Amino acid sequence: MAPRRLLSALIAFLLGVAVLAGVGAPASAASATTGFQAVDISGSGGTVLKANWIAPASGSDHPAIVFPSSWGLNDAEYLAQAQILAGKGYVVVSYTPRGWWFSGGEIDTAGSLDMADLSLVIDWTIAHTATDPDRIGAAGISYGAGISLLGAAFDKRIKVAGVLSGWSDLGYSLYSGSTRHLQSSGLLSLAAQLVGNPSEELSTMLSDFAANRNVDQVQAWAKLRSAQTYLSRINANQPAVLIENGWGDSFFPPNQWQSFFTGLTGPKRLELRPGDHAIAELTGLAGLPNAVWTDLYEWFDHYLAGVDNGAQDEPQVQITGLNTSGETYADWADLTGSTSRYGLGKIRTLDGTGLLGGAVSSGWTKKLPADKDTIANGGVVLLTNGISAFTGIQPSVWLPFVDRSRAGVWASERPSTVTHIRGTPRVHLELSGTAATGTLVAYLYDLDALGTATLVTHAPVSWLGTSTGTRSVDVDLFSAAYDMPAGHSLTLVVDTVDPLYYDENASGDSITIGGGSYLDLPLE
Repeated sequence: MAPRRLLSALIAFLLGVAVLAGVGAPASAASATTGFQAVDISGSGGTVLKANWIAPASGSDHPAIVFPSSWGLNDAEYLAQAQILAGKGYVVVSYTPRGWWFSGGEIDTAGSLDMADLSLVIDWTIAHTATDPDRIGAAGISYGAGISLLGAAFDKRIKVAGVLSGWSDLGYSLYSGSTRHLQSSGLLSLAAQLVGNPSEELSTMLSDFAANRNVDQVQAWAKLRSAQTYLSRINANQPAVLIENGWGDSFFPPNQWQSFFTGLTGPKRLELRPGDHAIAELTGLAGLPNAVWTDLYEWFDHYLAGVDNGAQDEPQVQITGLNTSGETYADWADLTGSTSRYGLGKIRTLDGTGLLGGAVSSGWTKKLPADKDTIANGGVVLLTNGISAFTGIQPSVWLPFVDRSRAGVWASERPSTVTHIRGTPRVHLELSGTAATGTLVAYLYDLDALGTATLVTHAPVSWLGTSTGTRSVDVDLFSAAYDMPAGHSLTLVVDTVDPLYYDENASGDSITIGGGSYLDLPLE
């Protein structure tokens, strides 16, 4: 219990200081509020949910926002933002989902009990505060985002959903490229053990995931907790959905939003920024000025409070690239204007590098050891892409140090114009000599004249078959927006190990990449 009390006190103190300091909005712009009040709300089956609420000091029929807290955090998470929103005229109720901190019950991982709890929190809000029952929204970061979006499928009273660093497909988040995500799942498991009360079901799923067994059952469990599964129900309820995600989100990669966002039929906006999980919106939790929270205010003001601020007329897709300023598009598909195919060529003996570009060729092979890492990697969960978001500097390696005996390296000619990468790069690899199971990781770099290779994107791919020998694999790299300067070389590195992921390679095995392989690069 000690870690819970210590972390709870620390979070409450830090956010409390921010609230008392009044950061986030000028005092003249805020109305008087009731101040914060702690409350126990009865969830499904009588489970106690710890919560706090704040509201305008006067008036009635206010719009209301419900904030479920993030995985591993509690209802103190949103104190600063709740104060700002209450000053803008909203009733704000924040609660700790079941199984976390001092709430009762066991962790349900956005399952049916969490959906019932969210509806009961809304019931409580209507019954005990000056809330207009026809103007209710739900929002959150990470776990709170997922619960809010799923809740919009099960409770039609949710008119607006704010989804900050959430997920639409939990199965993809766990197994993108049929590859288990090691570091992100490990942190989720650790948080549950430290400050949560995992259910037997969750413990079983985490154990099976780590052991790579009962994959179909884990996927089925994840599907029930994915908004993609309930897209038709969300569309029937027509909530206004604002989605914010980081290009480098190592928990919930952005690719999963493409299909979901395209399928949404109600008011919608997708925003993508540099950074890892929950990084872009992080400073807003202290009440500091923050672009993500500013856009969320605008969204709630229009679709919940009825303010004519023009939010409905803004482009549906708004992005800030990894090294570019803001851009807007009518829809996700508009990011990519064309696709250029780069064939992988024969590896040169002199420098251990092949040509990336030209026609797809045959008659060559590159053999890789299946259990040897290189300095090419996707970084450390949260830290690498998180630091990049604040510094504006993408992670890089010095390409000559990439061990050619352990990796395949292909570099393009150096174009005289800027290469505008927009969308989802895809790598097709023709393989031979493979074991029944295996893993490869592909990295796309921007190589300058001095050998510094800046990471644009990457992704793993695994196969879990029963036959050995020849096979083809396709790797959808994580979506990106990046401008490669003129005179730089687009460079592809493929190896077999990355600390971010579990791999399915056996020690001593090898994988041979051969002719017929290529990269499809999405261009503006």
